Amino acid sequence: MDLLVESRPGTTVRSRLTARGLRLTVGPLLSVWPLNRHGLRPAVAIDLAAPLALPTPRWAEVEPVASGGVRAEWVRAPHAAPDRAVLYFHGGGFFSCGLRTHRRMIARIAAASGAPVLSVAYRQLPEVPLAVSVEDAVGAYRWLLDQGYSADRIAVAGDSAGGFLAFAATLRAMAEGLPRPAALVALAPLTDLDHTAKVAHANARLDAYLPARRVRRLAALLTEGAVPLDPAVSPVNADLAGLPPTLIQVSSSEMLLPDAELMAERLTAAGVPCRLQVWENQVHVFQVFADLVPEGLAALHEVGAFVSEHTAPRAAPSGSRRPGTAAA
Repeated sequence: MDLLVESRPGTTVRSRLTARGLRLTVGPLLSVWPLNRHGLRPAVAIDLAAPLALPTPRWAEVEPVASGGVRAEWVRAPHAAPDRAVLYFHGGGFFSCGLRTHRRMIARIAAASGAPVLSVAYRQLPEVPLAVSVEDAVGAYRWLLDQGYSADRIAVAGDSAGGFLAFAATLRAMAEGLPRPAALVALAPLTDLDHTAKVAHANARLDAYLPARRVRRLAALLTEGAVPLDPAVSPVNADLAGLPPTLIQVSSSEMLLPDAELMAERLTAAGVPCRLQVWENQVHVFQVFADLVPEGLAALHEVGAFVSEHTAPRAAPSGSRRPGTAAA
């Protein structure tokens, strides 16, 4: 099986201006943000303030729930299919962002896919290490199954750190005997906590706002001293055989490009159908900035199409009878 790499060339003026703005603002902030227990606590303010810049679309329905013991919310678009679902894990480096920062983008995924999205507020640093975040993610998937959703109607998705959880939670769930979901979607996923390849890559200097040199410190906080190469820590090193069809979207100039490429290569080697979309010179998780970046909106439409392709009921073959009907 050959890896399917889809190039998405072209960068709009609005995209370039967004990258410049983030390079001048968010980039310097993340490069000096204290990565310690006390320094990470104020990051909660990012999620609290998010609705000011990223309001929920008026047409979206938001329903708070408790999934697997953690806070979550259903985000639905009009005419959502009641028998399908997307399980979504937000990004934010495992210490920032949350339901509010991603609600607007998730509403767009719900509209594009025609499926309601369960967005999960998994526990993060500094309160808990990575292992607890993964447990919360698995618990949310188990909760969805307990609610009556069939695994072949569920897509698991996430961005950045949430992309890490999409892979890690699915692998853990399958190892625990739960059925595999229908599809995986990862937007600019972190897949490898080993910082070496990221720091050495040319994109470490090109990324608009992610500081590659800080991955090592973040990994130490997340793993509490565990070896990043351990398959139990970095999903890219796990046995990936049996995972569902996967869509990965990433920017050609972002720091996490090596993670996306390596995961796509290993998925393909394991026999997992994988599409790797490389979008030219976009910022990290440019889909969140879809109001400013036209490419973000286009990417989300592709996510919706992929989810629909793998979770929508298959059409019955011509001439076949529906269950419960008598032959003529």
